[in-house]
Amino acid sequence: MQTLPRRDRLGILERLDAGEIVIGDGGFVFALEKRGYVKAGPWTPEATVEHPEAVRQLHQEFLRAGSNVLQTFTFYASEDKLENRGNYVAEKISCQKVNEAACDIAREVANEGDALVAGGVSQTPSYLSCKDKTEVKAAFRKQLEVFMKKNVDFLIAEYFEHVEEAVWAVEVLKESGKPVAATMCIGPEGDMHGVSPGQCAVQLVKAGASIVGVNCHFDPETSLETVKLMKEGLQAAKLKAHLMSQPLAFHTPDCGKQGFIDLPEFPFGLEPRILTRWDIQKYARKAYDLGIRFIGGCCGFEPYHIRAIAEELAPERGFLPEASEKHGSWGDNLSMHTKPWVRARARKEYWENLKPASGRPYCPSMSKPDGWGVTKGAKELMQQKEATTEQQLKELFQKQKI
Repeated sequence: MQTLPRRDRLGILERLDAGEIVIGDGGFVFALEKRGYVKAGPWTPEATVEHPEAVRQLHQEFLRAGSNVLQTFTFYASEDKLENRGNYVAEKISCQKVNEAACDIAREVANEGDALVAGGVSQTPSYLSCKDKTEVKAAFRKQLEVFMKKNVDFLIAEYFEHVEEAVWAVEVLKESGKPVAATMCIGPEGDMHGVSPGQCAVQLVKAGASIVGVNCHFDPETSLETVKLMKEGLQAAKLKAHLMSQPLAFHTPDCGKQGFIDLPEFPFGLEPRILTRWDIQKYARKAYDLGIRFIGGCCGFEPYHIRAIAEELAPERGFLPEASEKHGSWGDNLSMHTKPWVRARARKEYWENLKPASGRPYCPSMSKPDGWGVTKGAKELMQQKEATTEQQLKELFQKQKI
């Protein structure tokens, strides 16, 4: 198989309408936090200004691994998030500069290949704090102004726990005249207000989204189950939209309604749950068989995971990504290993059926989620510009059971 030749870029809907498989990128905040460029807690993307070389490098690795959509690193880049709980970014750098730098870096790297640039917005502290529709939409519109100035190819409203806020985001992004995708961080139980996945999809499409699905919070198995429910909801409503999936690269069979953020291991003890590249190949095939044609990943997804998607779907796409030059199909390069028992692993049957051990004999296989049962309107979710106080932390420590 050959690597992909350059071509004039088709738009996202042109590609999907033609039946092409679109491969998204992976998770930026987790990857860059591990590398020392993002602060866990706020998870905001000031690295676009402070460490642009790190953001650029990750984009390039995803592109080389097979991504043909590069999302601007604008997750949690609304002004209210950049000034939330003592965050310095809004005042010292500015919302505009963070978003502009993200667009510039993504476009620079996209131009090295056949990739599109997607400008992204996500849920806001304003919504959780019960601010009105006008104020929440104003936060999205401020980011949209930058995306329009920088002429991104299309827009994504991602990582929404409440469909109401996601609909508001889609309505704002549709003002651009560009295609809009919308993904929610929900599981089969639906959003945090109890709206089912099928109804979430219906509301998003009616608001103007051409692509709908899920991202983050849950593993591929759970996420695909949720997208299936979205697909059924759209079919029942006689609505059409392309489907999209960008799950976690962590196993989450024990998660509650709010996903992996309820797990006691979140965020610093999740490594034992990482999916292997072979798990990702199975995910890619299942997603494709479900009719999903925009397939990517979120937190935990590294470039090698994206490469696994591209390799699994290479027969349908007709080419391999550049990064496959150093990676044999199903481990066949292990035939070059010096040890005979490792050479014996150079086959699909071995890796496809492996059940990896964790190496942690005293650890359970699953956890009990914290699940405090709070959502928009709860006292604990009201946000503030000031840093979290010692007294506020003490109250939370007392509530948490270890």
